[in-house]
Amino acid sequence: MALPPAQPAYILRGHGSQIHSTTFIRSNSRLVTGDAEGWIVIWSLATKRPVAVWRAHEGAILGASAWGPEKLITHGKDNKLIAWKLSEDDEASMSIVLPVDAPPEPRREPWLLHVLHVNTMNFCSFAQCPLQSSDEELLIAVPNTLSSETVDIFHLPSSKRIHTVPSPPSFKGGMVMAVSLFYHPQTAHLTVIAAYESGHTSISQLANSTWSPLYTTQAHTQPILSLDVSPARDFYLTSSADAIIAKHPIPVAAENVIMAIESMPLKTLQSKHAGQQSLRIRNDGKVFATAGWDSRVRVYGAKGMKDLAVLKWHKDGCYSVAFADIESKEEEERSNELAKTGTAMTVKEERLWKAKTAHWLAAGSKDGKISLWDIY
Repeated sequence: MALPPAQPAYILRGHGSQIHSTTFIRSNSRLVTGDAEGWIVIWSLATKRPVAVWRAHEGAILGASAWGPEKLITHGKDNKLIAWKLSEDDEASMSIVLPVDAPPEPRREPWLLHVLHVNTMNFCSFAQCPLQSSDEELLIAVPNTLSSETVDIFHLPSSKRIHTVPSPPSFKGGMVMAVSLFYHPQTAHLTVIAAYESGHTSISQLANSTWSPLYTTQAHTQPILSLDVSPARDFYLTSSADAIIAKHPIPVAAENVIMAIESMPLKTLQSKHAGQQSLRIRNDGKVFATAGWDSRVRVYGAKGMKDLAVLKWHKDGCYSVAFADIESKEEEERSNELAKTGTAMTVKEERLWKAKTAHWLAAGSKDGKISLWDIY
């Protein structure tokens, strides 16, 4: 007998416009959602209620991400990228009145730490990577302010631009649509992955003070909308306005790529569903999900790219998807044992433990709602 269609565990309501960004932070105890009018809502996953609400930007939110446990970075269409100080203790003084409601008094903003003035013509969200030597310092990658085909790398807290990564000379890519930034696990070289309006994607690496392309390919016929890198940094996936999902290698060094400038993706999947706006790989590297213009969220196995589930609840297109970080099997068994053998948990503690250990997937939609699913 066929199983009934999956249903979301919760629906979070309160945004007045389409959801562009969903991010789990602080060991899955919080979900950050950002909308087309610049509002940020931080939800407690234990209570499924807001704990902080403010208008972070004058334009749409392009992305949001944690910087350690006490800082949050938001990126808006108002050409600003802002780092806020917002610890759990700071939440007590924040408004919890949702964007659709009028507050009795003006909402407080968190403490503003840094503002970068950046290019947001591309609708491309930022990428971040902690500096190798210090968790207190951060590198931020965004499209260049004047030339939308190149990528700027900024340093925080200094707010200085420290690199500009040129676009590979072998193709005309148009605007950068998605970007990723990390240190290569084998060589420790700073590595930038960029995805372009033309459907091309490229990997550039910094070695001996020079940026050189490691890999370029055109797996898509339409602009790339999203990319995500595997937790082991051994492959990455791209999704596009066309129906293709492509899996790409991350070479170790330029010599390892046969000298042909145009390389081949490891695998391409013709999903038959055009417009996969957002793509995310879970932190165990086993599954990934896409949020589609057709209002469905699809979950795939990362290894063979086989589809595992279609999550349908929203009536309008889905623009954002996020996974909570999950524990390894051993960690999960250990925390289950602790939960059983430890002193009886209070209801509040149990709720928080369940929220942190659930295998959440969050999807944000054009309808202004966020669906929360507990899967795999």
